[in-house]
Amino acid sequence: MRALTAVLSSLLLVTAFTAPAEARSRPADAPPDVVFKRADFTTGTYEGTTAGDGLAFGSPAGTISYTDALGTKTWEYARWTGPEQDIGFPATELIASWTADVPPGSWLQVEARARNAEGLTKWYSLGRWSHAEGDILRTSVPGQGDADATVAVDTLVAAAGKPVSAYQLRLTLYRVPGSAVTPRVRTSGVMGSNVPERKTVPVSPGGGAWGTELAVPRRSQNVHQGHYPEWDGGGEAWCSPTSTTMVLGFWDKWPSGQDTSWVDPGDPNPEVDYAARYTYDHAYEGAGNWPFNTAYAGRYGMDGFITRLRSLTELEALIKAGVPVITSQSFKKGELPGAGYGTNGHLMAVVGFTAEGDVVANDPASSSNSAVRRVYPRAAFENVWLRSSSSGGVAYVIHPPAHALPPTTPGLPANW
Repeated sequence: MRALTAVLSSLLLVTAFTAPAEARSRPADAPPDVVFKRADFTTGTYEGTTAGDGLAFGSPAGTISYTDALGTKTWEYARWTGPEQDIGFPATELIASWTADVPPGSWLQVEARARNAEGLTKWYSLGRWSHAEGDILRTSVPGQGDADATVAVDTLVAAAGKPVSAYQLRLTLYRVPGSAVTPRVRTSGVMGSNVPERKTVPVSPGGGAWGTELAVPRRSQNVHQGHYPEWDGGGEAWCSPTSTTMVLGFWDKWPSGQDTSWVDPGDPNPEVDYAARYTYDHAYEGAGNWPFNTAYAGRYGMDGFITRLRSLTELEALIKAGVPVITSQSFKKGELPGAGYGTNGHLMAVVGFTAEGDVVANDPASSSNSAVRRVYPRAAFENVWLRSSSSGGVAYVIHPPAHALPPTTPGLPANW
């Protein structure tokens, strides 16, 4: 369960930080300002990296010494720094996401810096990512806050009165010195957003997917209660990897039997345990890091990224195009009729809409796989997902690169 991070960045904005005047002056029912920009690896500054089919390690630009709980090791690195990207509105948050091929003996660091009225900030680490175990501990980086911004696990949150007008992305690839290992970033992008402070959200009109339901496999997180405490112990802690697993299963992307051979033979769905292990963030101490989940999907050749959607109308466009969407929301018991629980942060997969426009979700917070399919009232679901005290519309979009996404909302900045 994303109990901390699903709401932490929003709480930072509405409590610890006072929202900028630009945000406060917007109508209470305004949709979030949001834009998602994919990195263009044919531009920028290269330090040992090469652009072509993504961004690859070409030659070492230098070496570093890196220490974590696995010890101190020396790594050679190559780096790419993207050009400055205008956001187009005063943003209060940035979230970077990526997919990468990072073989054993290599890893990746994703960083960003922002421009505000005072100039460029320092570089903030938004994640140190490794598929393999034994090289580094996959981790977010706590304790980076300063007068310009802070990092709430995976989200760069602007400080009070310092909205972000532009940003730069920096990707650093590391490998064992002298090796022939070639880590490669296939895709990356940054979502910038400004979610207005709003307690309620109006229901949106239909988007063409009423009566459409995708055949997404059903997996319960609760049947894993107590499994593998070293990766946060299953149950409510595993909503994100369980949801990611369901969507990967829709695209017929599963870990192999050999991959999951370490899982207890009595486990009902070892692919969920596997996803929890390989999305686990060792600083956050959980498997709910948003970009780590889409990066995990990338190890199966998928394109995956984090964005915010402005409405269920936009989400319907993705469902109509055959793409299930994972959403993050928080609510008190009774606020989402049919759920039967409350949560400080929870992920589920939206798989379709009823003929009346209500949401069909594969909700992993269920007693069994067969109980996972839920129908939630459209207005209630939209409210608990989009309001500022929740995630403000955060969504994982995971799809094969060859499966095209639909056009984004005309007249608004592209958010996928």
